[in-house]
Amino acid sequence: MSEDIYDAQFVKGVFDRCSGKYIAFSLICSFGFTERWRAQCVGMLPDPITAGARGYDLMAGTGEVWPHLLKRFPDVGAITAVDISSGMHQRAIERLHAHRAHRIAFIEDDVLASDLPDASADFVVSTFGLKTFNRDQHRRLAALIARCLKPGGVFSMIEASDPKGWWLRPLYLFHLKIVLPTIERVLLRGAQDFAMIGTYSTNFGDASAFAEMLLAEGLEVKYRRLFFGCATAVAGRKPEALPAATL
Repeated sequence: MSEDIYDAQFVKGVFDRCSGKYIAFSLICSFGFTERWRAQCVGMLPDPITAGARGYDLMAGTGEVWPHLLKRFPDVGAITAVDISSGMHQRAIERLHAHRAHRIAFIEDDVLASDLPDASADFVVSTFGLKTFNRDQHRRLAALIARCLKPGGVFSMIEASDPKGWWLRPLYLFHLKIVLPTIERVLLRGAQDFAMIGTYSTNFGDASAFAEMLLAEGLEVKYRRLFFGCATAVAGRKPEALPAATL
Protein backbone atom coordinates (compact mmCIF):
# COMPACT_ATOMS: atom_id res chain seq x y z
CA MET A 1 0.00 0.00 0.00
CA SER A 2 1.35 3.43 -0.90
CA GLU A 3 2.03 5.92 1.87
CA ASP A 4 -0.44 8.66 2.72
CA ILE A 5 1.45 11.84 1.82
CA TYR A 6 -0.89 13.85 4.08
CA ASP A 7 -0.21 11.77 7.16
CA ALA A 8 1.35 14.00 9.80
CA GLN A 9 4.43 11.84 10.31
CA PHE A 10 5.05 11.59 6.57
CA VAL A 11 4.90 15.40 6.27
CA LYS A 12 7.23 15.77 9.26
CA GLY A 13 9.77 13.46 7.65
CA VAL A 14 9.72 15.34 4.35
CA PHE A 15 10.32 18.73 5.94
CA ASP A 16 12.81 17.54 8.56
CA ARG A 17 14.96 16.18 5.74
CA CYS A 18 14.45 19.32 3.61
CA SER A 19 15.10 21.80 6.39
CA GLY A 20 18.83 22.31 5.90
CA LYS A 21 18.48 23.57 2.33
CA TYR A 22 14.85 24.65 2.26
CA ILE A 23 15.44 28.41 2.39
CA ALA A 24 17.88 28.46 -0.53
CA PHE A 25 15.84 25.99 -2.58
CA SER A 26 12.62 27.96 -2.09
CA LEU A 27 14.16 31.33 -2.88
CA ILE A 28 16.18 30.29 -5.93
CA CYS A 29 13.63 27.98 -7.51
CA SER A 30 10.78 30.48 -7.13
CA PHE A 31 12.96 33.28 -8.57
CA GLY A 32 12.41 35.19 -5.34
CA PHE A 33 8.62 35.18 -5.59
CA THR A 34 8.13 33.30 -2.31
CA GLU A 35 9.69 36.18 -0.39
CA ARG A 36 7.55 38.71 -2.22
CA TRP A 37 4.43 36.65 -1.59
CA ARG A 38 5.20 36.42 2.12
CA ALA A 39 5.36 40.20 2.27
CA GLN A 40 2.07 40.44 0.37
CA CYS A 41 0.48 37.95 2.75
CA VAL A 42 1.37 40.15 5.72
CA GLY A 43 0.22 43.20 3.77
CA MET A 44 -3.21 41.60 3.39
CA LEU A 45 -3.75 41.34 7.16
CA PRO A 46 -6.62 43.72 7.97
CA ASP A 47 -5.95 46.56 10.41
CA PRO A 48 -5.73 47.00 13.26
CA ILE A 49 -3.25 44.80 15.05
CA THR A 50 -2.77 46.64 18.31
CA ALA A 51 0.32 46.97 20.49
CA GLY A 52 0.99 43.81 22.44
CA ALA A 53 -1.06 41.65 20.06
CA ARG A 54 -0.40 37.92 20.23
CA GLY A 55 -0.93 35.45 17.45
CA TYR A 56 -0.01 32.27 15.62
CA ASP A 57 2.14 31.44 12.63
CA LEU A 58 0.70 28.09 11.56
CA MET A 59 2.85 25.63 9.61
CA ALA A 60 5.57 28.13 10.42
CA GLY A 61 8.47 26.37 8.73
CA THR A 62 11.65 28.41 8.82
CA GLY A 63 9.86 31.51 10.09
CA GLU A 64 10.55 33.59 7.02
CA VAL A 65 7.33 35.53 7.48
CA TRP A 66 8.37 36.87 10.89
CA PRO A 67 10.54 39.77 9.64
CA HIS A 68 7.68 40.97 7.43
CA LEU A 69 5.20 40.70 10.29
CA LEU A 70 7.42 42.52 12.77
CA LYS A 71 8.27 45.21 10.23
CA ARG A 72 4.63 46.04 9.60
CA PHE A 73 3.57 45.59 13.22
CA PRO A 74 6.66 46.36 15.35
CA ASP A 75 4.63 46.38 18.56
CA VAL A 76 3.45 42.77 18.24
CA GLY A 77 3.76 41.19 21.66
CA ALA A 78 4.39 37.56 20.77
CA ILE A 79 4.27 35.07 17.91
CA THR A 80 3.65 31.41 18.62
CA ALA A 81 5.00 29.32 15.76
CA VAL A 82 3.34 25.95 15.27
CA ASP A 83 5.03 23.40 13.02
CA ILE A 84 5.45 19.65 12.98
CA SER A 85 9.08 19.84 11.83
CA SER A 86 11.71 20.38 14.52
CA GLY A 87 14.32 20.71 11.78
CA MET A 88 12.55 23.69 10.20
CA HIS A 89 12.24 25.52 13.51
CA GLN A 90 15.86 24.89 14.44
CA ARG A 91 16.84 26.37 11.07
CA ALA A 92 14.66 29.42 11.73
CA ILE A 93 16.22 30.24 15.08
CA GLU A 94 19.84 29.45 14.18
CA ARG A 95 19.99 31.19 10.80
CA LEU A 96 17.33 33.88 10.80
CA HIS A 97 15.82 34.91 14.07
CA ALA A 98 18.07 34.40 17.07
CA HIS A 99 17.74 38.08 18.01
CA ARG A 100 13.92 37.79 17.89
CA ALA A 101 13.72 34.58 19.92
CA HIS A 102 12.41 36.34 23.03
CA ARG A 103 9.26 37.28 21.09
CA ILE A 104 8.70 33.89 19.48
CA ALA A 105 7.50 30.71 21.14
CA PHE A 106 7.41 27.36 19.36
CA ILE A 107 5.03 24.43 19.50
CA GLU A 108 6.35 21.34 17.72
CA ASP A 109 3.16 19.54 16.81
CA ASP A 110 0.73 18.69 14.09
CA VAL A 111 -1.32 21.90 13.84
CA LEU A 112 -4.56 19.95 13.67
CA ALA A 113 -3.68 18.05 16.84
CA SER A 114 -2.52 21.12 18.77
CA ASP A 115 -4.61 22.09 21.76
CA LEU A 116 -4.59 25.81 21.02
CA PRO A 117 -6.88 27.74 23.38
CA ASP A 118 -10.17 29.22 22.21
CA ALA A 119 -10.16 32.95 21.40
CA SER A 120 -6.42 33.17 22.11
CA ALA A 121 -5.16 34.93 18.96
CA ASP A 122 -5.34 38.51 17.74
CA PHE A 123 -3.96 37.31 14.40
CA VAL A 124 -3.17 34.14 12.48
CA VAL A 125 -0.78 33.93 9.54
CA SER A 126 0.45 31.05 7.42
CA THR A 127 2.71 31.00 4.37
CA PHE A 128 3.05 27.96 2.13
CA GLY A 129 1.69 25.40 4.57
CA LEU A 130 -1.82 24.85 3.21
CA LYS A 131 -0.63 22.48 0.50
CA THR A 132 0.37 19.82 3.02
CA PHE A 133 -3.29 19.18 3.92
CA ASN A 134 -6.03 17.35 2.07
CA ARG A 135 -9.61 18.60 1.74
CA ASP A 136 -10.87 17.11 5.01
CA GLN A 137 -7.86 18.51 6.87
CA HIS A 138 -8.56 21.94 5.35
CA ARG A 139 -12.05 21.85 6.89
CA ARG A 140 -10.56 21.05 10.28
CA LEU A 141 -8.00 23.85 9.85
CA ALA A 142 -10.74 26.38 8.99
CA ALA A 143 -12.60 25.38 12.16
CA LEU A 144 -9.41 25.71 14.22
CA ILE A 145 -8.74 29.22 12.90
CA ALA A 146 -12.29 30.33 13.67
CA ARG A 147 -12.06 28.86 17.15
CA CYS A 148 -8.66 30.32 18.04
CA LEU A 149 -9.25 33.86 16.80
CA LYS A 150 -10.59 36.41 19.23
CA PRO A 151 -13.67 38.36 18.10
CA GLY A 152 -12.22 41.01 15.78
CA GLY A 153 -9.07 38.94 15.22
CA VAL A 154 -7.57 38.84 11.74
CA PHE A 155 -5.90 36.26 9.51
CA SER A 156 -3.98 35.96 6.26
CA MET A 157 -2.72 32.80 4.53
CA ILE A 158 -1.01 32.22 1.19
CA GLU A 159 -0.04 29.20 -0.88
CA ALA A 160 1.65 28.45 -4.20
CA SER A 161 -1.10 27.40 -6.59
CA ASP A 162 -1.87 25.91 -9.99
CA PRO A 163 -2.43 28.86 -12.39
CA LYS A 164 -5.25 27.28 -14.40
CA GLY A 165 -6.28 29.40 -17.35
CA TRP A 166 -2.93 31.16 -17.64
CA TRP A 167 -1.44 30.72 -21.10
CA LEU A 168 1.99 30.01 -19.60
CA ARG A 169 0.66 27.26 -17.32
CA PRO A 170 2.41 24.46 -19.30
CA LEU A 171 5.73 26.24 -18.72
CA TYR A 172 4.90 26.64 -15.05
CA LEU A 173 4.10 22.92 -14.71
CA PHE A 174 7.28 21.99 -16.60
CA HIS A 175 9.27 24.11 -14.14
CA LEU A 176 7.49 22.52 -11.16
CA LYS A 177 7.54 18.88 -12.25
CA ILE A 178 10.74 18.63 -14.33
CA VAL A 179 13.12 21.52 -13.65
CA LEU A 180 12.86 21.59 -9.84
CA PRO A 181 13.35 17.82 -9.32
CA THR A 182 16.29 17.93 -11.73
CA ILE A 183 17.92 20.81 -9.86
CA GLU A 184 17.38 18.95 -6.63
CA ARG A 185 18.70 15.66 -7.91
CA VAL A 186 21.85 17.22 -9.37
CA LEU A 187 22.64 19.88 -6.78
CA LEU A 188 20.86 18.92 -3.59
CA ARG A 189 20.91 15.10 -3.69
CA GLY A 190 17.47 14.65 -2.17
CA ALA A 191 15.02 14.48 -5.03
CA GLN A 192 12.36 12.50 -3.23
CA ASP A 193 11.81 15.12 -0.56
CA PHE A 194 12.00 18.40 -2.46
CA ALA A 195 10.02 16.90 -5.33
CA MET A 196 7.22 16.28 -2.84
CA ILE A 197 6.78 20.04 -2.50
CA GLY A 198 5.84 20.14 -6.18
CA THR A 199 3.45 17.22 -5.70
CA TYR A 200 1.75 18.95 -2.79
CA SER A 201 1.44 22.18 -4.80
CA THR A 202 -0.17 20.60 -7.86
CA ASN A 203 -2.55 18.55 -5.71
CA PHE A 204 -3.56 21.68 -3.80
CA GLY A 205 -4.91 23.57 -6.79
CA ASP A 206 -5.74 26.93 -5.24
CA ALA A 207 -7.17 28.45 -2.05
CA SER A 208 -10.70 29.07 -3.36
CA ALA A 209 -12.19 25.97 -1.70
CA PHE A 210 -10.44 26.84 1.57
CA ALA A 211 -11.93 30.35 1.36
CA GLU A 212 -15.41 28.78 1.24
CA MET A 213 -14.59 26.67 4.28
CA LEU A 214 -13.55 29.75 6.24
CA LEU A 215 -16.78 31.50 5.20
CA ALA A 216 -18.74 28.47 6.41
CA GLU A 217 -17.11 28.96 9.84
CA GLY A 218 -18.57 32.47 10.04
CA LEU A 219 -15.40 34.41 9.15
CA GLU A 220 -15.21 37.40 6.83
CA VAL A 221 -12.99 36.31 3.93
CA LYS A 222 -11.38 37.85 0.87
CA TYR A 223 -9.80 35.60 -1.76
CA ARG A 224 -6.99 36.87 -3.96
CA ARG A 225 -4.98 35.52 -6.90
CA LEU A 226 -1.36 36.69 -7.26
CA PHE A 227 0.82 36.63 -10.40
CA PHE A 228 -1.77 35.05 -12.70
CA GLY A 229 -2.77 32.56 -10.01
CA CYS A 230 0.69 31.14 -9.29
CA ALA A 231 -0.17 31.94 -5.67
CA THR A 232 -3.54 32.41 -4.01
CA ALA A 233 -4.38 33.90 -0.64
CA VAL A 234 -7.20 34.25 1.84
CA ALA A 235 -7.45 37.03 4.39
CA GLY A 236 -10.12 38.40 6.66
CA ARG A 237 -11.48 38.83 10.13
CA LYS A 238 -13.57 37.12 12.77
CA PRO A 239 -16.62 39.32 13.38
CA GLU A 240 -16.86 41.03 16.73
CA ALA A 241 -20.08 39.09 17.23
CA LEU A 242 -21.27 36.23 15.06
CA PRO A 243 -24.80 36.74 13.71
CA ALA A 244 -27.55 35.00 15.59
CA ALA A 245 -28.75 31.78 13.98
CA THR A 246 -31.94 32.12 12.03
CA LEU A 247 -34.83 29.80 12.81
